[in-house]
Amino acid sequence: MKILIIEDEPALRELIQRSLEKERYVVEVASDFYAGLDKIEMYDYDCILLDIMLPGGSGLQLLERLKELRKKENVIIISAKDSLEDKILGLELGADDYLPKPFHLAELTARIKSVLRRKHRDGEHTISLGNVRLLPDTFQVWVNDTQVELSRKEYDILHYFMNRPNRMINKNTLAESVWGDHIDQVDNFDFIYAQIKNLRKKLKEAASTIEIKAVYGFGYKLIVE
Repeated sequence: MKILIIEDEPALRELIQRSLEKERYVVEVASDFYAGLDKIEMYDYDCILLDIMLPGGSGLQLLERLKELRKKENVIIISAKDSLEDKILGLELGADDYLPKPFHLAELTARIKSVLRRKHRDGEHTISLGNVRLLPDTFQVWVNDTQVELSRKEYDILHYFMNRPNRMINKNTLAESVWGDHIDQVDNFDFIYAQIKNLRKKLKEAASTIEIKAVYGFGYKLIVE
């Protein structure tokens, strides 16, 4: 899961980043309005943490831009502006939640998990597809009654695909979501092939009924056999 933090206060931004990385999220940051604008126009995220008062512009303007781009990112506003008017406007523009500063990092993490559950799993704590169950809160994967041991990136790849079954996934999109925005600068995607090869092998050995199929010239697709 990839999260973008748009926050101008360095200490708070770094604190949130470290906290979320400990939770195994891929985290990207932007420190002002224009850096945030570049990020949301160039890349996709599972969740955006958005401050309202930013150097160069307002976070509410970024919300409007997301709406213009027809992007579906979950957005949680984190702001010292705790006025009812800002809350209503932010929610009307498409924000999923509004968390006034100061806040506890545990509450922020809980809210992120909540909006992601609503988006991808209809509020469920487990993702199930075929005979495979994925438990995001504990990073476990089960095939029937057998736990499958995966590396972190193998787990992240499977998590990404199980949230998007039967959808064609471009290699670039997959790489950016699992490894971060900077990955678009690499010369090739051999590292993805290696991780998916290992993941396929482990799922096959566990008699999984789901499979990640290669789509020639495009990327991959997760199907249920």
